Amino acid sequence: MSPLGAITDEQVKEWNQRYATLPALDIVQLATRWFSPQLTLASSFGPEDLVLMHIALQLNPRPEIFVLDTGRLPPETYDLIERWRIRYDLSFRFYYPDPSALEPFVAEHGPNAFYESAERRKQCCHIRKVQPLQRALQGKKAWLTGIRREQSAARSGVDLFALDEGNRLKISPLIAWSRQDVWDYVKAHNLPYSPLHDKGYASIGCAPCSRAIEPHEEERAGRWWWEDQSHKECGLHSPAKREDQHATASL
Repeated sequence: MSPLGAITDEQVKEWNQRYATLPALDIVQLATRWFSPQLTLASSFGPEDLVLMHIALQLNPRPEIFVLDTGRLPPETYDLIERWRIRYDLSFRFYYPDPSALEPFVAEHGPNAFYESAERRKQCCHIRKVQPLQRALQGKKAWLTGIRREQSAARSGVDLFALDEGNRLKISPLIAWSRQDVWDYVKAHNLPYSPLHDKGYASIGCAPCSRAIEPHEEERAGRWWWEDQSHKECGLHSPAKREDQHATASL
């Protein structure tokens, strides 16, 4: 049965218990039945997002998918977007930074201010990612993400269902998948992926903020690698803050 009205913490807790072992396809199907057309899928064209898009295509030939174009993405990401657009006849919704926020920031701090400090980097992420995300999610009740617990220590405790800061339901169908599970799916279905992954990049964001990783490093070690490794997030997946519990780390 589709949720009616505002989603409560109690409902989220119940769904996490009830649907914890449901296959990803069934979770996406459930989300589609519950929330479409107020459901959208966030894609940065990492391997997890490729899996989610392919699953969504099995249920709907025209799923709603949005892309946050920060203006600093690698050329390989734009090439991959185009390959998917043509191959699967998809139309993506693109969201860009607000020039009225970005231009003064760059004028004052420079184009690579994110290297100066974690504070500057988070300001940059907020302008280039968080604010566009807020616009992308306007009018939506739920969104699909490719978060996995195995990606980093900061994500190890995230749930399948969670409320975001806008009280929308964030659904992560691949939460329990391993990196190998993801790549097995990508290869089994011959999905186009970024050639940067073949060069050692496990996680790809903005070009100046991503690098290849060493075999002993966790998957997201190549993101903002100059910062403290214990907790590095851009703010896209901050959970809702409750009076009785405060959010810790997510994506």
